[in-house]
Amino acid sequence: MLLNKLDKAVLQLDRALQTLVPKAAKADRPSPAHPLPEAEFSASERRHAVGLMRINHTGEVCAQALYAGQATTAKLATVRAEMEHAADEEIDHLVWCEERLYELGSRPSILNPFFYGASFCIGAGAGLISDKLSLGFVAATEDQVCLHLDKHMAALPAQDQRSRAVLSQMHIDEAKHKQMALDSGGYEFPKPVMQVMTLVSKVMTQSTYRI
Repeated sequence: MLLNKLDKAVLQLDRALQTLVPKAAKADRPSPAHPLPEAEFSASERRHAVGLMRINHTGEVCAQALYAGQATTAKLATVRAEMEHAADEEIDHLVWCEERLYELGSRPSILNPFFYGASFCIGAGAGLISDKLSLGFVAATEDQVCLHLDKHMAALPAQDQRSRAVLSQMHIDEAKHKQMALDSGGYEFPKPVMQVMTLVSKVMTQSTYRI
């Protein structure tokens, strides 16, 4: 079925609301945390676990917006379909991180609407330039996400197996999305560009850890 511009706008609004409204999105897969027992935390350990999971949740908000923007402007139908499929898998991550935040007695970052809007614009802009650049941006972003996940899994309180299980499955999926983008013809960004992306990601991580 062919969609007109109004249909696409409505679908994008629906995705944005599912992403930003608490408990609006539904996961297709159960959270990897569900089979594991909850741990006991000191106040400082709980704050740290919350901060890390809030960062990861905002990362998934950015991923939803990035894929949505790219799917909107992708030139090839196959690329558009891959972006939409990846976004659907990322919804699971979004829900899992949100559930974990509430389990820990906290909430998502209040900065999420800003990061969603900025990421959507970046994704749409990359898609307007070329599908090769758009896919390359996905690969580079997923590479950054995998690095963050590795660090967060190591930094979580040792007893927080529920959060660690969520991040471990996310790492598997994100690595798959990176490879999908490269296999589909994505441009492999040079090291200086990756270093700039690392600096930009620090803005997100440092602000959402506490807010």
